[in-house]
Amino acid sequence: MSRIVAAFVSLLLAAAANPTQAQDFPTRPITIVAPFAAGGGNDVLGRLIAQPMADILGQPVLIENVPGAGGMTGSNRVAKAAPDGYTLGLGSVGSHAFNQTLYKRPLYNAATDFAPVAMIADQPLLLVARKDLPANSLKEFIAHAKANAKTMQHGSAGVGSATHLGCVLLNREIGVEITHVPYRGGAPAMTDLIAGRIDYWCPFSTTAMPQVKGGTIKPIALLALQRLAVLPDLPTAHEQGLANFEASTWNAMFAPKGTPPAVIRKLYEATVKAVESAPVQARLRELGLSPAAPDRRSPEFLAKFVVSEIEKWAVPIKAAGISVD
Repeated sequence: MSRIVAAFVSLLLAAAANPTQAQDFPTRPITIVAPFAAGGGNDVLGRLIAQPMADILGQPVLIENVPGAGGMTGSNRVAKAAPDGYTLGLGSVGSHAFNQTLYKRPLYNAATDFAPVAMIADQPLLLVARKDLPANSLKEFIAHAKANAKTMQHGSAGVGSATHLGCVLLNREIGVEITHVPYRGGAPAMTDLIAGRIDYWCPFSTTAMPQVKGGTIKPIALLALQRLAVLPDLPTAHEQGLANFEASTWNAMFAPKGTPPAVIRKLYEATVKAVESAPVQARLRELGLSPAAPDRRSPEFLAKFVVSEIEKWAVPIKAAGISVD
């Protein structure tokens, strides 16, 4: 058991040893801090589940956008909030995994400064290529990349973004070093891929779907372990020979460390019921998100998962030599 997992277990046991009555919780509005800008995927997901959670809990559930520092500004507010269940954070791979290695001085320890509540959804990255790239499968792509590594270029939505690190992880897995071209956002990266000015990139499924369905780019692989319902014909990297390879972002609910277990349980149950509601399920799939599987939802799973994600993404971040002051 790693030191960080052991710390998590100690926190959970300590909390369990001091149970708090939470039958009346909540008695006032709950705020979910979305640590990224309004209109983005994190914000959209928060607003999608806020109303069903409010209906279940019997109190308003409000979304507060607190962007900055790769999700750390808002998440740090949650870490320092009163541990009473009334301030929650909507975390992601960016706010609770990347920044632990990416930043020289992260504002918090993502593995020990929060009480995990529930995993909500996963959003895989896709490997997509310019339409005329001479490869139609992952096997062909790998062969082409190895033969043309010196001249190929891959794009991203910016240095240190999920779309950058996803491709770095993929490149490392297949054993190639490809020139990285960072853009200021996903839109210009996609524009240049369509125009053939870069060879490939690893966008979110929500970003890539319109262009994949429109036939303006070539989908090579879904960087996940299971296929997406909205792209049923696109095989995963795992299916195409990269066993257990996965590059995805995810969203999960967190509370401040020290929040009573009974309150965490109520919040967990409300989150799961909200996600399981038919309208939320349908909208998640429309957006290209996969609702978290039942065995991936619990606070206990999320605690261990955050640790594993920090360790997993530290490898490509360090390999790429990326660092932010």
